[in-house]
Amino acid sequence: MDVLHNLAFGFSHALTLQNLMFCALGCTVGTLVGLLPGLGPLATISLLLPLTYSIPTGGALIMLAGIYYGAQYGDSVSAITMKIPHASSIVACIDGYAMTLKGKTGLALFTAGVSSFIGGTIAIVVLAWLAPVLGEVAFLFGPADYCAMMMVGFVCVSFVTTGSLLNGLAMCLIGVLLGQIGTDVNSGTARFTMDLPFLMDGVGIVSIALGCFGIAEITKNLDAREERSPFNGKINLIPTWAEFKRIIPSALRGGAIGSFLGILPGGGPTIAQFAAYAIDKKVSKYKHEIGTGCIEGVAGQAAADEAAARTSFIPLMSIGIPENAVMALMMAAFVIKGIQPGPNMIASHPDLFWGLVASMWVGNVFLLVLNVPLVRYWLSVFKIPYSVLFPSILFFCCIGTYSVNNSMEDIFITAAFGFVGYMFMRLELDAAPLMLGFILGPMLEENFRRSLLLSRGSFTMFFTRPISGTLLALIGVFVAWQVVAFVFHARKRGVLQQPVA
Repeated sequence: MDVLHNLAFGFSHALTLQNLMFCALGCTVGTLVGLLPGLGPLATISLLLPLTYSIPTGGALIMLAGIYYGAQYGDSVSAITMKIPHASSIVACIDGYAMTLKGKTGLALFTAGVSSFIGGTIAIVVLAWLAPVLGEVAFLFGPADYCAMMMVGFVCVSFVTTGSLLNGLAMCLIGVLLGQIGTDVNSGTARFTMDLPFLMDGVGIVSIALGCFGIAEITKNLDAREERSPFNGKINLIPTWAEFKRIIPSALRGGAIGSFLGILPGGGPTIAQFAAYAIDKKVSKYKHEIGTGCIEGVAGQAAADEAAARTSFIPLMSIGIPENAVMALMMAAFVIKGIQPGPNMIASHPDLFWGLVASMWVGNVFLLVLNVPLVRYWLSVFKIPYSVLFPSILFFCCIGTYSVNNSMEDIFITAAFGFVGYMFMRLELDAAPLMLGFILGPMLEENFRRSLLLSRGSFTMFFTRPISGTLLALIGVFVAWQVVAFVFHARKRGVLQQPVA
């Protein structure tokens, strides 16, 4: 009952006219940011952060939060319609764009919008009921546990890839190697930079994502030498009842997965979408269709993406630890307003905490309206002939890449990965495992080395800690099960049977 009372208290603040306006403004800006290739909430919030000095505290925090989770809604639109993703919509390119090619753009966008609403709602419930307790879960995870969790992520390669497992593992390894470029976090030594100063900070995920997915897809379409647009004709947003029923289970699974991974430092929307997609490929009733343009392939990852964006506020507001760069900027906004996020925030500023939580659900409703019934108006700009549209797309790709570090070199890197991504497409190699390896590789290395430092070089730490030991045991069971399943199916097909003399 205390939670219901606190939520009612939060809604009394969130539903004031002033806070409703700031929430609507943040959601609208976030959706626009999500639509534009390459631009993300990090760059937008950093640009708007100085405005918080002149905006009331509650309104400023509600607006910035709306930009963040609003961008998670909007970024799936460009991924589904044009295969141009942000970091948190890479997985949406797989089944979402495949549905677009089948003429099911409206169904894909409806699925993403409704699933995001479901995932966001689940996360808000988790945030309201468990924020004071779940923030402490992060303290239970040590470097060895995070290392084991990253290894679980690598197991997802077999689910994320749409081609052969061997090709998927090879692409994942390439991503891991790309993640090693830059300055070593422990020794400060430059690795694989070829004495180029702009590689000292490594290769940006925006450059790789836009290059391997966006520019590569544009190049492929131009190479086809046919006049086309991302989609043609009427956008039918209303699914049949049978199609709608397929959305719910995957969205609920994705919302639960994203809510958990959003709490953990290093988790967040990017990891959550891969995890939800991998689990759907394993447990969904339509798992054999996922990867070819399937509703479940869009619903689960969209719900996980949105849920993780919401619950990533839990470590910040409960224990004062930002889990990613966007949360670090949100922490800066708190500090600018003279508020220290942490265990005492709920007691010291209950109006801000519960008002922000309540505003997330209000924003969830705003975003559902913006991204489902009104999405056809957002997409009207894309009904331009492709020969006219692609220069604009390339322009926004360049602007988005440049805005990350204000560096021209990033644009050249993006162009290089555009060529590499096009070659991957010609060779029928899936770029999604590459992104998974690029994201998880540096995190695995950092936590692995930190674990060995703490254990003085002993590997027993990975097996003696309950969390890491359990995760490694699950990995062993899964790998063994996969091998047995492969041998069984191979024998069933007669591949391993000896020829009769």
